[in-house]
Amino acid sequence: MRITAKGQVTIPIEIREKAGLLPNTEVLFEFDGTSVRILAAPSAGKESRGALVLRRLKGSATVKLTTDQIMAATRGL
Repeated sequence: MRITAKGQVTIPIEIREKAGLLPNTEVLFEFDGTSVRILAAPSAGKESRGALVLRRLKGSATVKLTTDQIMAATRGL
């Protein structure tokens, strides 16, 4: 992995997923003199990860099903 001329680096998807780093997640950098750590910034008053996911999914369904129909389909009834 290389740092670009602009100081950018791509965090591998496996690491982003394990760390819960979604697009637009704010991060902090810590430097201990030899190593750099990337941490998710505290979300004081900000939208939670779950709320963000739900907001992005809202209105994206392509099939009109009732809740009862969805429950029956997922439970194999």
